[in-house]
Amino acid sequence: MTLTRKQQALFDFLLQNQDSFAHPPTLEELCAAMGLKSRGSLHSQIKALIEANLVEAPERKQRGIRLTDYAKSLAAPTQDSSLLPLVGYIAAGRPIEAVENIAYMAVPEPLKTDKPCYILRVKGDSMQEAGIFDGDWVVIEQRSHARNGEIVVALVDKAEATLKFIEQYPHETLLVPANSQMQAMRFRPEQVEIQGVLVGQMRSYTHP
Repeated sequence: MTLTRKQQALFDFLLQNQDSFAHPPTLEELCAAMGLKSRGSLHSQIKALIEANLVEAPERKQRGIRLTDYAKSLAAPTQDSSLLPLVGYIAAGRPIEAVENIAYMAVPEPLKTDKPCYILRVKGDSMQEAGIFDGDWVVIEQRSHARNGEIVVALVDKAEATLKFIEQYPHETLLVPANSQMQAMRFRPEQVEIQGVLVGQMRSYTHP
């Protein structure tokens, strides 16, 4: 079973923090630890991990979310705290679908936070005036909320993801490029789901 980006981020969090909890965490504790607002969406991700044999199916007397023995056996490749999941491409331009091929990439500590993070590779030039260029890697803190003016990964109509500044109003959400040749993208608030906030960036000068 192939995990989605959110499912992989949740699994990585459980692997990396299984010794940080005094007991297996509840849904409420996981939501608080990961900075999430919706317990419902987390519940659906847990169900997917159960189906993938990564999380134990809950029993009547069981409290909290427990990794399976199989899942714990996968912990070795991610013990290096500098490694973050590289989950594909993100559009800095016209929205494209983010790719879900999971690999891992080493990231210096100052470029990430203590919350679950993942990496995306940028395609397009709509954020170039913010210093984000085609081919750059961006470090994203997984979060479902953001302040106006932050650069976010926004999922539009549950299908296409893009990297933009966000401006949120009661009746409208704007995804604003950092390119004077492009206009802001306007959506109804329910069309836009925040999947994370930019916290770091990396660039190679040796590869196209």
